[in-house]
Amino acid sequence: MLNRRKLIKRLTALPVVGGLVGSGLPLQSAQALPKQPKRDLFKELGIRTFINAAGTLTFMTGSLMQDEVLETINFAAKEFCLLDEVQDKVGEKIAKLVHSESAVVTSGAFSAITLGLAGVLTGTDQKKVEQLPHLEYTGMKSEVIIQKGHDIVYKQALTNTGCKVVFVETAEEVEKAINERTAMMWFLHIQSDKGKIQHEEWVALGKKHNIPTMIDIAADVPPVENLWKFNDMGFDLVCISGGKAMRGPQSAGLLMGKKNLIAAARMHMPPRGFTIGRGMKINKEEILGMYVALEKFINLDHDKIWKQWEEGIAHIDNAIKKVDGVQTKTHVPPLGNHTPTLEVTWDKNKVKLEKQDLITNLRNGNPSIEVGGGGPDAFSVTVWMMKPGQEKIVAKRLTEEFSKATV
Repeated sequence: MLNRRKLIKRLTALPVVGGLVGSGLPLQSAQALPKQPKRDLFKELGIRTFINAAGTLTFMTGSLMQDEVLETINFAAKEFCLLDEVQDKVGEKIAKLVHSESAVVTSGAFSAITLGLAGVLTGTDQKKVEQLPHLEYTGMKSEVIIQKGHDIVYKQALTNTGCKVVFVETAEEVEKAINERTAMMWFLHIQSDKGKIQHEEWVALGKKHNIPTMIDIAADVPPVENLWKFNDMGFDLVCISGGKAMRGPQSAGLLMGKKNLIAAARMHMPPRGFTIGRGMKINKEEILGMYVALEKFINLDHDKIWKQWEEGIAHIDNAIKKVDGVQTKTHVPPLGNHTPTLEVTWDKNKVKLEKQDLITNLRNGNPSIEVGGGGPDAFSVTVWMMKPGQEKIVAKRLTEEFSKATV
């Protein structure tokens, strides 16, 4: 059990690798069986729980926290401290782990984007901080450059600051778009294959014109190296979700980067009021929990866990492809949710089953199962968010559904 002495030790010394590595049991790397709660609120309130064969999706509540994270949260909830001091101490440790000058725990990757840009706009000028999102006639810059291929819903995090988004496609267009109003250049890693300008060139363009660059890598670990890859590459700010692969609090994220920019971003964060980030509150429990989650994640035996994921996928694959008419393909998405993934299709002349009927049957079964998307007549299965042994249940249920639908 995490006690006060252990927590203080963690915050005053760099982590020792050998003492933090989990045993690597499939499929969520050694999650112990939970103690029976005094109240089963899911059952009491009629809330459906399920086996997650889809991945770290926000609407499915992301991932499950490790025992060490929960112990940290429970411990932190029983003591008072100053919020800024917690951020100071935790930020120092996180920065060393991810090779950045500074870091801060935010309320998710989306808020990290907004707060990071807000800091770029205002610096540490309190008057400017209080003016956002009203940029007109303030003297502050007001435009962010992004590639057209990176235009998805998350650009709202940028416009929350009052900034206008300027779209480009080529390096030449970036050069033309840059002017006295340009505040930042934003890059979305998961869409990097949809843009014509890749990471290094984007950073180089920013440095050439002395414009800060930010990258959003919200769902882009694994691989674990991505936690420091883009800091090392030279991006001024890096944003990531904490409640996905790292299995920190679902409402937590990280903003990493240059010391002056992180200091400016924190001017917009609680406990300060009258800022656009006041509602993006992150509590001491989540800050400490996120630190412990990051620490543990970095020090896991990732090769061992990857092999276990492959074994879990292979078990499901070998079971369901025995049904005549079912086709499977295993691959690893290069961007986002970079884990072994099983794509499943079937010949409707041999298996009379509609995709939505299959999803409904899995969802309404006992236990309930959720699978991923994959097009009108296909779906995907991942095992990295499953508890030990759940891959066998998924394999059995899929085999049952396909078998009873065969002609």
